[in-house]
Amino acid sequence: MIKSELVQKISAQNPHLYQRDVENIVNAILGEIIAAMGRGDRVELRGFGAFSVKQRPARTGRNPRTGAHVAVDQKCVPFFKTGKEMRERLNRSGEG
Repeated sequence: MIKSELVQKISAQNPHLYQRDVENIVNAILGEIIAAMGRGDRVELRGFGAFSVKQRPARTGRNPRTGAHVAVDQKCVPFFKTGKEMRERLNRSGEG
């Protein structure tokens, strides 16, 4: 599912809201999650999961084509850990 499909689905479930308003709400939520992670904060949505930022240290990598050693700078990467409720729902649907 892509963002526009999510907006359409929410709009269909809430016919009293305009689609552009739903799109603004979805964009605001995602924007706040990104802003919080940019500050290094953790964002927890109970039952869904938690977004956080992990730091990867600088290291020496290898160019797979030439085999030459390459310096890779340290970087921050987004990390998502699923919540207990989501894990249980996904595993329950896999049974049967």
